[in-house]
Amino acid sequence: MANPEITEAEFKRLVKYMYDNFGINLSAKKVLVQGRLGNMLSERGFASYDQYLDAVMSDSTGAEVTTILNKLTTNHTFFMREPEHYTFLKETILPYMVRVNQDKHVMRIWSAACSSGEECYTTAMLIDQYFGSEKGKWDTRILATDISQSVISKAKAGIYQEDGMKGLSNEWKARYFNNLGNGKYEICQGIKDEVIFKTFNLMDPMPDKYKAKPFDLIFCRNVMIYFDQPTKQALVNRFYDVVKPGGYFYIGHAESVNRNETKFTYIQPAIYRHPEQ
Repeated sequence: MANPEITEAEFKRLVKYMYDNFGINLSAKKVLVQGRLGNMLSERGFASYDQYLDAVMSDSTGAEVTTILNKLTTNHTFFMREPEHYTFLKETILPYMVRVNQDKHVMRIWSAACSSGEECYTTAMLIDQYFGSEKGKWDTRILATDISQSVISKAKAGIYQEDGMKGLSNEWKARYFNNLGNGKYEICQGIKDEVIFKTFNLMDPMPDKYKAKPFDLIFCRNVMIYFDQPTKQALVNRFYDVVKPGGYFYIGHAESVNRNETKFTYIQPAIYRHPEQ
């Protein structure tokens, strides 16, 4: 079966579905959509994009939604991505968080759109190294969320190819990973236990519990590139509402926040802060 061509009406329907449900703007991505979905549709016997979208919308298991999200967004990431963020975390944010959380010894960190887990595990390893023998006195478990159940499952498994670990030192590889052979490594159980994985759609309202117990640090890196400006600004405002005064907000270096439309204070490229009260 030849790959079905996407009609203008089908493309508009798909664009509307992705925007309304996930905030993802594909209006200028017709070639990408055809290239990433065409083969799959023909292989699975769908005669048209409308037929496939009907299947996506009627699937109560969420499996088809996960499939189309994985096809139309890029989950490529790696350990120690944007290393300047981790340097700033170690030298500035962690000392600050230790000081302001000295009473309860609890830090709240959220890796939003965590993809396959490299970001949250890098953060957990850095925190473990920072505290050393004092780590047991602190609860620094990281909330890691993504809209895709399949990437959450991959992140929970914590198995990675060596070529995605180039940013890590040999010391960290030896200390925090089990070598499975054939170029594969598994995160050690101690670091896995420092991350709590959940599915979450960033287009949904922030849960009340996030507002009741706001975060010291939120990562939301390299996901807003898919959003138009109004969607992105609304999301940044929702994040602001769940960051503690004095807390920090990370975005990707390829992204930007309109400083005239946010209450966050710009600190340095891709790092923002909720003003202290």
